[in-house]
Amino acid sequence: MLLVARQAAAEPWPAPAVNGLADDAWGRAVRLGRQLTVATPGLIGPEVADPARRFAGNNLSCQNCHLNAGTGKFALPFVGAFADYPQYRAREGEVRTIEDRINGCMTRSLNGRELPLDGPEMQAIVAYMKFLSTGIPVGAKTLGRGTAEVPLLDRAADPTRGAAVYAQTCAVCHGADGAGKRNGIAGDAKGYTFPPLWGPDSFNDGAGMARLITSVGFIHGNMPVGTTWQNPALTIDDAWDVAAFVQSQPRPHMEGLDRDFPNRLQKPVDAAYGPYPDQFSQDEHRFGPFQPIKDAVRRLTHATGQPADPIKWADSTKQ
Repeated sequence: MLLVARQAAAEPWPAPAVNGLADDAWGRAVRLGRQLTVATPGLIGPEVADPARRFAGNNLSCQNCHLNAGTGKFALPFVGAFADYPQYRAREGEVRTIEDRINGCMTRSLNGRELPLDGPEMQAIVAYMKFLSTGIPVGAKTLGRGTAEVPLLDRAADPTRGAAVYAQTCAVCHGADGAGKRNGIAGDAKGYTFPPLWGPDSFNDGAGMARLITSVGFIHGNMPVGTTWQNPALTIDDAWDVAAFVQSQPRPHMEGLDRDFPNRLQKPVDAAYGPYPDQFSQDEHRFGPFQPIKDAVRRLTHATGQPADPIKWADSTKQ
């Protein structure tokens, strides 16, 4: 992990700026894509004046998860994402496009409905993601993608201990009730200065951020605001426990989650909803410890003769 961190620190980060783009169709599309990323509630949120434009079901912005307009290293960046698609997606069990991936965020993280594939919003977001992947070859590994890796605990993450960490470190921005801090007032479509972490205006239980390992990596490398993955503010144990506290709180439910990951052996061990391919409980899948689950799934995968590479497995099922 330290070697990866050193490599990521030394490698130039290819995140081009939109300011230099011409005022033509391409430049306008890219700039709109960036605006949709930053000011999502005011353009497609549930409080915008035109009901036809209310695609998001909450008042989060895309950059609440994809920090710095999708350019933050180890902050779930868009940089390099365009070059990854089409790709096999274990959640759907098939090859999906970048548009499918964006609509996954729309229905899960933004708890809303899909953008029309031929609509200006979808075209603009795709254009922005393509622009941020300028010069990155298809299949290239971009150090800084996703979140920084955090070591697994040899115990279950502790939501009770995490509540104390939250009260001391997180509540000042996100509120003691997890409801965040608005830019204005409810109904003005201005979104949040600090987003809600649970409750009715947060991401739903099908979102990637509702998985503990994902949220721990994000929190440890980026929170509180101003933290960097190179100089985390929280200890590893504190990050795990506060993430567990946040995950233990109520949030909107997404219907049909039982259809996710049709090949159960490809299901992430921290998916907080069943069915599972193993005998571990839902609480163990929510809070860990995760290494015993990983080991069990590895044994089950080996016993079935499935290739470790999900693309090879998907191809083999079509023969």
